[in-house]
Amino acid sequence: MFLLDFESGLVWASFSALIITFAIFTAGHALLRKRDPRSAFGWIAVCLLLPLFGALFYWLFGVNRIRAKAQYLRRQWPIPDNSDLEDPSFAGDWPSEYIGFTRLSRKITRRRLAPGNYVELLINGEQAYPAMLEAIGNARESIGLCTYIFESDRVGLEFVNALAQAVERGVDVKVLVDSVGESYSLPRISSILAKKGVPSARFLPWKLGWVNRHINLRNHRKILVIDGKTAFTGGMNIGTRHLADSDSNPNKALDLHFKVEGPVVGDIEQAFLEDWSFATGANYLREQPVDIPEVGNLLCRVIIDGPNEDFEKLKWMYIGAISAARESVRIMTPYFVPDRELIATLSAAQMRGVHVELILPEKSNLPFVSWATDAMLWQVLERDIKVYRQPPPFNHSKLFIVDGVYAIIGSGNFDARSLRLNFEFNLEIYGEEFVTVLTQYVDDARDGSNPVTLTEMDERPLPIKLRDGFARLFTPYL
Repeated sequence: MFLLDFESGLVWASFSALIITFAIFTAGHALLRKRDPRSAFGWIAVCLLLPLFGALFYWLFGVNRIRAKAQYLRRQWPIPDNSDLEDPSFAGDWPSEYIGFTRLSRKITRRRLAPGNYVELLINGEQAYPAMLEAIGNARESIGLCTYIFESDRVGLEFVNALAQAVERGVDVKVLVDSVGESYSLPRISSILAKKGVPSARFLPWKLGWVNRHINLRNHRKILVIDGKTAFTGGMNIGTRHLADSDSNPNKALDLHFKVEGPVVGDIEQAFLEDWSFATGANYLREQPVDIPEVGNLLCRVIIDGPNEDFEKLKWMYIGAISAARESVRIMTPYFVPDRELIATLSAAQMRGVHVELILPEKSNLPFVSWATDAMLWQVLERDIKVYRQPPPFNHSKLFIVDGVYAIIGSGNFDARSLRLNFEFNLEIYGEEFVTVLTQYVDDARDGSNPVTLTEMDERPLPIKLRDGFARLFTPYL
């Protein structure tokens, strides 16, 4: 009996020692690998306080396997690195701050600054969808479509039919949908595409089992490339919600999209092919972008960001551009939940004389995110940054404009999810004439919006402040 008790105790002691060793090893991994000290501290605490379950939770959700896979694929399929190429000369008298910023941009993105581009602003689905469908209808060689939400409603089915007709014409069609985004409507668009014979793939598809390690990572990019010559990008998903003229749609949302022509289309297509290769496991990349003639006067560069990248590229682009600003920074975003570094950069710009203003929706489609925004707005309002709320309908537009001559457009929001978790695609644009059009759109929205004051935020009832503060605790994942 004594021997059995001794053996049982020895087994439990060995098992406990193994668990503790596993927890300490895992905590050490978090200490060495996590860049954010708050994240590292949190994981270390979880591992040591809950040795077994905390460590298992870390290896399931705390390790970025997406980045590891991307790095492996880059070794197998080299992607052109243009970080050492000189950018083309700027037309006009550009201040030295911008020349330094373009150098920073090139180092961050590792992509070229392409001259000779044309970009057309498309407002809401009424302008964007007909242009996109016409381009799909005129395609003769290839179509690459990547979108986050692809609803199986009337508009979604119009796109499916147009894509199916392109397949029948012999066009090489590739459609990439996000596995989370397609869940917004039933039946799922991937099943409809399959029935119509349209080649498609799902980005980070859900797998059977009790846990999905990638559920918090989403491909938020919106890219359509036709024949390698014309591209569409922006923040607009595919669905009837973006038909703003429909009075019968209570969930309608305003948004912007863009038609792009010129050499940068080759870079946009390369970005799509990187995602398609990642999703399918086959190499569709080109060694160099296709040579496309110049058609305009805009300088453009693609910004590809996501958890597979070495660091938060879009965030660094924002910081660099705000730091280079001399006169104004205009930000229109549906979700404003930045981290401390971005808030500090915006505040510093305002204090050195740059006019900074934010245009936010008055009523968000994601209340929890809006509550978190309210919990941190005082940090920018106390620095005299101007904040405006736009009345309904909900505006899903994303614009970032500096000094009326530089802009970032695309899928990225000004929140932690876009800057850390989502796979985003954006385009930086240099060109006063076109950026003036974007500036006018923001100014018109501001003129119809209501200013937010520090007094207003301070006078919120205590229960509302507690609610908002609680929501702010989850900002890294909103």
